[in-house]
Amino acid sequence: KEPAATIVEMLKDVTSYEGEDAVFECRLSRETAQDAQWFLGDVPLQSNEMNEIGVQGTRHSLILRKVTLEDCGSISFKVGQHTSVA
Repeated sequence: KEPAATIVEMLKDVTSYEGEDAVFECRLSRETAQDAQWFLGDVPLQSNEMNEIGVQGTRHSLILRKVTLEDCGSISFKVGQHTSVA
């Protein structure tokens, strides 16, 4: 069984204006097959035309495209028992 990945570089708060893209990144201690999930508030995010979710090795990123006032709130990234919030 693979050891659990931990979050070594936490999310940073992002301020953006309506119509801009908001970019969030965090880094894990290791590459993992564990489920990693992004949330806006309590809502799990999927990769689609509004949200771009990417993974490059240990770096996980989320781009919210052309944000609106409804996108205001906390973004969280969860992997295993670990969570980072911005």
